Amino acid sequence: MKLKVGQTLTSAVDATSLVVVRAPEGDVDVTCGGAPMTAPGETAAAGATAEGEAGNGVLMGKRYADEALGLELLCVKPGDYAVAVNGTQLAQKSAQPLPASD
Repeated sequence: MKLKVGQTLTSAVDATSLVVVRAPEGDVDVTCGGAPMTAPGETAAAGATAEGEAGNGVLMGKRYADEALGLELLCVKPGDYAVAVNGTQLAQKSAQPLPASD
């Protein structure tokens, strides 16, 4: 799927909803719980089921990124399953430290 900045992706297996903050040039396969995520206007695959167990999902307001691909996603609705891109689970992006104001 070709991603665009500002695009919303929704999960077919839980409540997860993500907004694309930074998009790579090429096509990527974004999944949640092993099922493909869908863009607005697309229909989820009938009978989509999650692979694995719930518990290591995404958190509201946190960013998830793959620096090598140039992809960054913002969680706007949390869910129970992990998000992966091209089969690799996305890591939560850590906050950048602010400079000291001495």
